[in-house]
Amino acid sequence: MSSVCLIDTSIFLNLLDVPNCNESKEKVTEDFKTYVEAGCTFLLPMVTIVETGNHIAQNGDGNIRRTTAQRFVVAVKAAFSGEAPWQPVVFPDMKEILSWIEEFPDFAGRNKAHNKPEGTSFGDLSIIREFDKACDRFEMSEVFIWSLDSDLQSYHQQPR
Repeated sequence: MSSVCLIDTSIFLNLLDVPNCNESKEKVTEDFKTYVEAGCTFLLPMVTIVETGNHIAQNGDGNIRRTTAQRFVVAVKAAFSGEAPWQPVVFPDMKEILSWIEEFPDFAGRNKAHNKPEGTSFGDLSIIREFDKACDRFEMSEVFIWSLDSDLQSYHQQPR
């Protein structure tokens, strides 16, 4: 069975070893090796790239930010050139983003879970919609969002 994995920001931060955002680095690295050995296809959503860059820019002193940003550039460029183990998703067009924006108030207004008094962020909504697209595109595959956020971990499709 083939698997398609959408990489959430929480995972990418650990894979890139971003200081102060890498508390789960060892576990994420172990899981990554397991997924690679299983032949998993990794997709890198646009929001993961944007949010990871934001975390890097807000983290540590200028030298740490620069060094980390350089690792980030190498990893993202490698994704676009086909040299990384992950590939970027096809970025959404204006019509698609506008449809997500229309949905956003409903997602922001209701709690993520009964024990989480916060709504779904626009970033999480966009990765959920990327998950939906991947499920349609890879309906014969397992598709899941790889995240440290339990709310996003619940997005998991078994092959149809």
